[in-house]
Amino acid sequence: MTLDDARAKDEELQFDRVVSDAPAGAQSGRPAAICVACKKPIVSDYYQLNGKVTCADCRVAIEDAVSTPEGVGPFARSAGLGILAAIAGAAIYYGVIALANLEIGIIAIAIGYMVGWAVRKGAGGRGGRRFQVLAVLLTYWAVGLAYAPLILRDSTMALPMQFFYVFALPILVITGGGTGIITAIIIAVGLRQAWHMTGAPALKISGPYRVGSGPSAAAV
Repeated sequence: MTLDDARAKDEELQFDRVVSDAPAGAQSGRPAAICVACKKPIVSDYYQLNGKVTCADCRVAIEDAVSTPEGVGPFARSAGLGILAAIAGAAIYYGVIALANLEIGIIAIAIGYMVGWAVRKGAGGRGGRRFQVLAVLLTYWAVGLAYAPLILRDSTMALPMQFFYVFALPILVITGGGTGIITAIIIAVGLRQAWHMTGAPALKISGPYRVGSGPSAAAV
């Protein structure tokens, strides 16, 4: 036996180092998943919310936090705050038109933001389809309300009719001015802003999955 063969044989007989194919987490006993919400280790089942690992308790809490509020109360609060924001936005828009003699359609975007924020505030920081519709209607109404003093100040139209006529004013302004297309685009952006701010967050849930293995038998 040569010297090199003896050295190779000696290395094969060393047992002071153990090599394992098991995952590092299994060797150390540490959990394979951490909840992104509560930062606690998950030792059994977990879920994925928009691709993020979440424990069962946090999954329920997050679903409750982003769900659309039910009942008349939240909608009434949203409507009240939204109306105040719409009136304030319309006053700002009218002030710019009347005092500065400028028609800055971009203020419609600001109105959309104001109304969207107010409606969402009334809904407790949440949203949903009915709040989106409310915000869009109030934003549109606020734009018409801004033009109302200029167009209806010499009108003999009855007050109830003036209220409904306000909803037609944005269309009349768009079709009657030289910058109709630009104004229409700006108003549309304002409406989209209100719609976007009051929508319910998109929540994609999958699971449950077993830590250290594939999905469990139950599924959502």
